[in-house]
Amino acid sequence: MKIAVLRAPQEIAVLEEPMPEPARDEVLVRVANCGVCASELDMWEGRAGIEYPRFVGHEVSGTIERVGSGVEAFREGDAVAAWVTERGFAEYVAVKADYCFPAGSLPLDLALGEPIACAVNAVELAAPALADDILIVGAGFMGNLVQKLALLKGPHRLIVADTRPDALERADALGADRTVNVLTQSLVDAVDEETGGRGVDVSFEVTGAQAALLPLGDVTRMSGKIAIVGYHQGGMRELPLGQWNYMAFELVNAHFRDVATILRGMRIGMRLLTSGRVALDDLVTHRFPLDDVNRAFAVAVEKPAGFVKATVSV
Repeated sequence: MKIAVLRAPQEIAVLEEPMPEPARDEVLVRVANCGVCASELDMWEGRAGIEYPRFVGHEVSGTIERVGSGVEAFREGDAVAAWVTERGFAEYVAVKADYCFPAGSLPLDLALGEPIACAVNAVELAAPALADDILIVGAGFMGNLVQKLALLKGPHRLIVADTRPDALERADALGADRTVNVLTQSLVDAVDEETGGRGVDVSFEVTGAQAALLPLGDVTRMSGKIAIVGYHQGGMRELPLGQWNYMAFELVNAHFRDVATILRGMRIGMRLLTSGRVALDDLVTHRFPLDDVNRAFAVAVEKPAGFVKATVSV
């Protein structure tokens, strides 16, 4: 079978290796799609301090080719989203049956269970209440997912900030009450106008960049919540901790390593996708064949106008 391996910075090769055999509690998934995750871009660029080679890819969807002898929940031909930690850019992957979730009739390029699990868990942990004022800083793919899920909570006002006009246009189309281009507009003034000077109840930072962290203390109300959803790699970050202490913010680290939590988020996310409560058809914008996986990563780094999410079809 074909499988992609990151051999060196900006060098993904597609190799041949034997098809994996599913263990008793596993299924063999014929991969249809694997999303390119922003957390893998530093690896591809050579900024993550990892050893090479590395088998990347963890946002898998596909159909079950074979089931292990102890698996009863799935049958051959079932469409699923699967949680794997590596080797997702391949024709086949063996995965525990408990890590698979029904995709129903969803197009498999839109059955991205792992990223929606991250967004579900972030919003659930931050727990915005009905009629809360919410700010989302970062209108990329994960910011858009957080926005879609936060809107299901029934906010009073939902504000989205970014630096890219096309991303802000998309956030507006997704139902934001106010969008702010922080390169040309004051985020503090915009939040003051939308909240009557009170500040938002919950702020979500979804960029992974230093600059996005600094203004959160100026736009979140006393004893409000600040949720760090962005994946912060590549160096130290600075916070105005004295201000944040004084304001008594509740800080939410919206990153999860506990398997049970990840699977719970994925179960909820796939139920939302298969019920039609949430859709990804407006967010998956770029599709590449497996042989062109290196280009998929390059485009995800470049982020041309209109880019939101890249997937690799197998």
